[in-house]
Amino acid sequence: MTGRILQFGTSRFLQAHVDLFVHEAREAGQPVGPIAVVQASGSAERAGRVAAFGRPGGFPVIIRGIEKGAPVERRIQVTSVDRGLAAARDWEELSALFAGETDAVVSNMGDTGYEVAAADRHPALLSGTAVPHSFPGKLLALLHRRWRDGGRSLTVLPCELVSRNGEVLAAILAGLARDAGAPAGFLDWMAGSVTIGNTLVDRIVSQPLDPIGAVAEPYALWAIERRPGLSAPCGHPAIVMTDDLERFERLKLHILNLGHSVLADLWMAERRDPDETVRAILADGRVRDRLESLYRTEVVPGFAARGMAAEAEAYVATTLDRFLNPFLDHRIADIAQNHPAKVGKRIGDFLAWVCGAGSARHATPLLDGVLGAVLARPAEGIRS
Repeated sequence: MTGRILQFGTSRFLQAHVDLFVHEAREAGQPVGPIAVVQASGSAERAGRVAAFGRPGGFPVIIRGIEKGAPVERRIQVTSVDRGLAAARDWEELSALFAGETDAVVSNMGDTGYEVAAADRHPALLSGTAVPHSFPGKLLALLHRRWRDGGRSLTVLPCELVSRNGEVLAAILAGLARDAGAPAGFLDWMAGSVTIGNTLVDRIVSQPLDPIGAVAEPYALWAIERRPGLSAPCGHPAIVMTDDLERFERLKLHILNLGHSVLADLWMAERRDPDETVRAILADGRVRDRLESLYRTEVVPGFAARGMAAEAEAYVATTLDRFLNPFLDHRIADIAQNHPAKVGKRIGDFLAWVCGAGSARHATPLLDGVLGAVLARPAEGIRS
């Protein structure tokens, strides 16, 4: 169990995932939290959201969907978050909280969240006199302040959809520390006292509530890879400690996320209704047949080449049920954001992984077509 959690990211996903799990653990009597939510991006449009996190009454998360064959709808008032901070405005308060109270850090900074601003690759990064530009820059500066102020051990659990996200983030921080001329003592402390875990998150959170709160499906997973010195922040049915994170990652990325991107590509190519949802597009029999055929003839055989046929078939069935959830309005316009990068990870990486199995590659005309179309299509703004 852990005490204070610092959360980088104000997204509706984190509200219906980490924040909800910690709330339910606290309700069950576990000594975990509270959570301080940090807006790291500096986006003016999210200022109201940041302020709302400090309200003592919490925020609503509505769970709607099919659970064990029956429809469910429940509303939870999440009270695990006790404050919202904007890094650009509250840097000194954030630094003091990070150095003195925080036991664990979680983050979900989106598809480009690990990019490092050139201005952060400078010794001034560790001076504490200015707010770093990028998320890795902010995190490294905060870690340096923590080390300088005594250096208690810390767990970091990134939730970005990046393969081996903990290892990737740790390497970025180490490189950035070298660029900033960090002292050897700080580098040794980071290596020995900061545990950055690899994790995978899975939940469809389809709708934000105003100013904060979310609507989500019943299904949820937070898989955390076991490693020495790392423990889950709390006990919860959706939190799984595992020795084989890749199996969870591949199933989610190359079935659920891949299916989303295939639907988004078709939605863009056919210039369909800007407000169309996943459920609505699958009401088109032609589209549903295409997706089911894709799973059956191209995706599951790829998993079979890796010895995961049964797991893939079961996850496909679960995924189709989730896509057809009658209570979720999951807009394809939201899924289509950053489409080229997502297709590369979800489809391009899947095809490379299957080829790496060593057996003859089966035909994948639909996946090849989507990947080729993205490479050939000029960059366009996503309609909304």
